[in-house]
Amino acid sequence: MDLTDRPRRLRRDGIRELVSETTLDASDLIAPVFVDATTDERVEIESMPGHERVPIDESVARVREVLETGVRSVMLFGIPESKDERGSRAWAEDGVVQEATRRITDETDAMVITDVCLCEYTDHGHCGIVEDHAADDPRLTVKNDETLDLLQKVAVSHAEAGAEMVAPSSMTDGMVGAIRTGLDDAGFSDVPIMSYAAKYESAFYGPFRDAADGAPAFGNRRHYQMDPANAREAMREVELDVEQGADILMVKPALPYLDIVRDIRAEYDHPVAAYNVSGEYAMLHAASEKGWLDLQETALESLLSIKRAGADLIMTYFAEDIADELA
Repeated sequence: MDLTDRPRRLRRDGIRELVSETTLDASDLIAPVFVDATTDERVEIESMPGHERVPIDESVARVREVLETGVRSVMLFGIPESKDERGSRAWAEDGVVQEATRRITDETDAMVITDVCLCEYTDHGHCGIVEDHAADDPRLTVKNDETLDLLQKVAVSHAEAGAEMVAPSSMTDGMVGAIRTGLDDAGFSDVPIMSYAAKYESAFYGPFRDAADGAPAFGNRRHYQMDPANAREAMREVELDVEQGADILMVKPALPYLDIVRDIRAEYDHPVAAYNVSGEYAMLHAASEKGWLDLQETALESLLSIKRAGADLIMTYFAEDIADELA
């Protein structure tokens, strides 16, 4: 055989790293942080090994732990001390995310991003104001336009507390436009919006709902989150968010939707983010505990695949462990 083209030549140690096409750095990662106003001590999240809910008084310490690994950005999720039908604690000046944001921005140099949604704050667990009798009729859903005013108030309250970026996640039609208008009118025109532009109704969210106490009390979210069968619809959703002023476009979940990440990357010049969600994290941990997979190797390979598909940023529960590996 006379082989002039031998790809294996570039796979030797030293050369392999030199020609690697995809790189992953700690600066690409965002670490989710759960702040809980109902507790005065850290609470382990059983379905997400290695993660905890932390009280407000521990929020700065928790973020400092993240920063020590080289990860510079955190996304804050809040568990409020009380809930009601409208989720009013979501925009309260003394709310859990608002108070944690003030402390973290005052005492650290972390990039603080806040999740803008109502599911963790409503007593019914849905992402907005629900239609009358929705608990008894599965055809009913969240009132779209009435919810926009509340999301706008939440985002502005986060910016007032010092959030450097807001991330609306409710898949409410018009949410980006409403939040952009609210931020601009309040003097926060420099605060960017990272929109959950293509968020699917996914079975991979289970552990998160345990972590954030945000599972719906009735029904599901199929009327406002996307159908997993649809790809073209994702591009329509993204186009609308771009038109309304989204600065970063997020796909959630990441691994089952790498085709969506790739399509958005090919079509738009905006930064693309992907959310490596709780179920993706939990299943690798479960397989590792069984001895079936190597946790660090599969986690790193998963994140590389997300980056290779075109994501610039990755929100992941593996952020700290992988950052340590990359150091």
